Amino acid sequence: MNRRPLSRRALLQSSTAALTLPAVFAQSRDQRPNVFFAISDDQSWVHTAAAGDPVVRTPVTDRVAREGVTFNNSYCSSPSCTPSRAAILTGQQFWRLKESANLWSTLRKDEFPVYPDLLESAGYEVGLLRKGWGPGNFEAGGFTRNPAGPGYKSFGEFMQRLPGGKPFCFWFGTSDPHRPYDPGSGAARGINLRDIRVPAFLPDSPEVRSDIADYLFEIERWDRELGEALDLMQKAGRLDNTIVVITSDNGMPFPRAKGNLYDYGVRMPCYVQWRARVKGGRKIEDFVSHTDFAPTFLEACGLKPPGAATGRSLLPLLTGTASGRVDRQRGRVLVGRERHTNASAGSVGYPMRALRTHDHLLIRNYEPDRWPASDPERYADIDGGPTKTYLLDHRTESAVKPLFDLACAKRPAVELYALKDDPLQMRNLAGQAPHRAAEQRLLAQLRRELGQLGDPRETGGPVEFDDYPYHGRRL
Repeated sequence: MNRRPLSRRALLQSSTAALTLPAVFAQSRDQRPNVFFAISDDQSWVHTAAAGDPVVRTPVTDRVAREGVTFNNSYCSSPSCTPSRAAILTGQQFWRLKESANLWSTLRKDEFPVYPDLLESAGYEVGLLRKGWGPGNFEAGGFTRNPAGPGYKSFGEFMQRLPGGKPFCFWFGTSDPHRPYDPGSGAARGINLRDIRVPAFLPDSPEVRSDIADYLFEIERWDRELGEALDLMQKAGRLDNTIVVITSDNGMPFPRAKGNLYDYGVRMPCYVQWRARVKGGRKIEDFVSHTDFAPTFLEACGLKPPGAATGRSLLPLLTGTASGRVDRQRGRVLVGRERHTNASAGSVGYPMRALRTHDHLLIRNYEPDRWPASDPERYADIDGGPTKTYLLDHRTESAVKPLFDLACAKRPAVELYALKDDPLQMRNLAGQAPHRAAEQRLLAQLRRELGQLGDPRETGGPVEFDDYPYHGRRL
């Protein structure tokens, strides 16, 4: 969910964050909270024990969920690493970030301020572990270090160098559960393949079950590493006044998940703990966007978010006492995608935008003549692995062909899904008479809100996403 429409002056005003302390959070400098942002790499929202998965073991995440707030409807801006992470850092929707709307791009330092830099300027110690913004070339955008902060070999090294009492902002990244996986690692850990929940849009075969088990194994490894970091903060006496966020950048690296606007691609795990200020044990059903993180961190730390930010601070939800649906203005969220890989002819992307409400998912595909998973036969926008291989090898079989088509076939210009009867968004209702009114209403709302938030796909301005350079290797 985003703010009300911003004026042109607000959108273009200086991005320098003033040291303006909101009354509720006014505090002396040594009382300002720390920020610990923990982000996995390619994890759908459902794959934690706290979310109800019967197989994966995530005791650290589960503890944070019990002690903090669970956001059950948290959505990344785009289901692709680079734009998703850029939106987190800037607090702006990906389509506003020029090159950084694409995978393997750059981020313009002079145009798009990032919250770690703003906090560092305000006296915070800033650090990064492993994957921050990217993949891409941050030097091309004017950065001399990763936009998420200066890199450290470990969180322990950062804590050892941290001056006593100085507030910190740390981006705790990982490559888990990004592919490739060690084949059979999940089963070797003891995951029973019979207990795996295979999403209905994937073939249910031993190969796919084993692949999902390997994915879950890496989530468990991530959870253990996260626990070690929290223990370090606890021993240092810094955990209580630290805002801890656990989330991911986009969905699981499987067909029709990562790179897509269905829930398995854009709906993220999101658990927030702040022992000093936030009442734990609550579950919020309101829609939140990853663009909300930067305004939340800045406001909590006594700074005014940049005027161009489109996200909204989560502090009213975090510091309240309510659960369920709390804010009537958070009844929807916007997501989208431009170019993922450069494997399609002409290096063009598959542009999509979507409006997600509690009842519907409405997707607009701007170039329906293109292939949504990139050109056949490679379908390079789907990460390689046993599940993709199985899907392609068995695509002509009667039980698999419909699933192959859901992942790889061309799609109509508009997709509409009624979530009460179709939670996995597999039955497109667009164009059907009983749903025409809902389709028209949601499509008009999507176009209106995208235009208000400066999406060139809807403002009539130049659309340059396909023309920006790709800084990775040619696929």
